[in-house]
Amino acid sequence: MSFKLAGISRQADYSPNHVENDSLIIRATAEELKKLGIEVSIYGEREVLNSSFNEQLIFSMVQGPEAIEKLLEIENDGAFVINSPKSVINCYRTNMVTLLPKNGIPFPRSIIIKIPCENETKLPTFNSSKFWVKRGDVHAIHREDVTLVYSEAERNNVIKEFCRRGIKKAILQEHLEGDVIKFYAVKNSGFFNWYYLNGKYHTDFDNKLLRDLISKSAEILGLSIYGGDAIISPGGNISIIDMNDWPSFAPVRDEASKHIAKLIYNMAEEYVNK
Repeated sequence: MSFKLAGISRQADYSPNHVENDSLIIRATAEELKKLGIEVSIYGEREVLNSSFNEQLIFSMVQGPEAIEKLLEIENDGAFVINSPKSVINCYRTNMVTLLPKNGIPFPRSIIIKIPCENETKLPTFNSSKFWVKRGDVHAIHREDVTLVYSEAERNNVIKEFCRRGIKKAILQEHLEGDVIKFYAVKNSGFFNWYYLNGKYHTDFDNKLLRDLISKSAEILGLSIYGGDAIISPGGNISIIDMNDWPSFAPVRDEASKHIAKLIYNMAEEYVNK
């Protein structure tokens, strides 16, 4: 079956340290779709905001709030969009830190705070020598958007920087000790890949449980093309600490792009034939 797809690339602001890798994965996916006989045009977030394309079958790496809202309008008007903009919004931290634990996913204790803070001395604390301060909306744009702090003074400095940049909400999150695992997956494809990001302990853990937790997290958030991070505690317990809508898949790009393209093809075909 032949049809036309629009691919929307991620704005460079939302690809810190991954601009080239994010560009490579969407273009590799486009090339794999072309091998399946699909006509593909690649656009940027600016074209989304300007309504500069008319394709109704869209695969998207967009994360910018304005472009996501526009894609949501397009989807609500009947277009097919993968990942759905609803799932991207679910990945904004203020939403994710609520959705995942509420649905039974092991997740670090997280507290949403408004910025500016009326009284920093009344902010909640953790029984730990260190914890995380993360911007509450999109994933990191600057290195400081996800910061490990060791004191309330450091926390307050990060929050003040967020305030200066116009960030309205932040997440205070407990730090979990253990092995950090980076993972990538594509829905309904059998494709799943993980590796140690730090490999501090290399504690044995239940691989099937890891995969099940990741799959359930993606289902909760509505993701089809995704990745993220997990922590394996020294005792072997698994916690999901982050889910990303369509990451770069850099270490496994060639293989992943084939599975991503096939998923897009199958879902678009199903949409056209419904």
